[in-house]
Amino acid sequence: MARHRRSLGALVIVGVVRLILTAGLLIGVFAGLSACARKDVTHLLERRPSLVLEDFFAGETIALGIFEDRFGNLRRQFRVNLEGTVTGNRLVLDETFLYEDGEKASRIWTIDNLGRVEDGTFRYEGRADDVDGRASGRIAGNGLNWQYDVSLEMAGSKMDVHFDDWIYRQSEDIAINRAYVSKFGVEIGSVTIVFLRGKAAAAVGPLDVEQWIAQ
Repeated sequence: MARHRRSLGALVIVGVVRLILTAGLLIGVFAGLSACARKDVTHLLERRPSLVLEDFFAGETIALGIFEDRFGNLRRQFRVNLEGTVTGNRLVLDETFLYEDGEKASRIWTIDNLGRVEDGTFRYEGRADDVDGRASGRIAGNGLNWQYDVSLEMAGSKMDVHFDDWIYRQSEDIAINRAYVSKFGVEIGSVTIVFLRGKAAAAVGPLDVEQWIAQ
């Protein structure tokens, strides 16, 4: 009986040690993640060409995009036609999506430029039907960063996820969008989109968002 009690005691001690080691490992991981957090948008203040959201997306824009999981595996490809209408400081952006599996989707953004703030950035606020609350962000130099929560259709069910969304203007007619998608603070994937307008869009030609045809 004494030997049995000692064995139980040893198992308890081993379990506690393992728990402590696991907790320490998790703390280290989260500390590392915090250390690698993306910078504030103000580090882009000197970058050019400057991005003004309502100017860049006024009129017709086309886009090509992909979604990758957290391991870098390609999960979905899509194309988008966008139509932007500007009234004062408000941009209404009508987006029509086509995915390679034939799924179609749409979103209408209503985006307001709230003006310049003390740190030299411009504040923006956006709303859309599938966005929980409002998207809030800032533009500095050639980049926009904004954050919002979206309800996504995935494998026939809805999932509420958080977007850490960055758009970088590359030239007069080209911008690159990189969005990091997370759930409960854990990154589950990323979206990469290339926006084309003007001469760049004309060189590609209109995108067919009715059916996916390899070009």
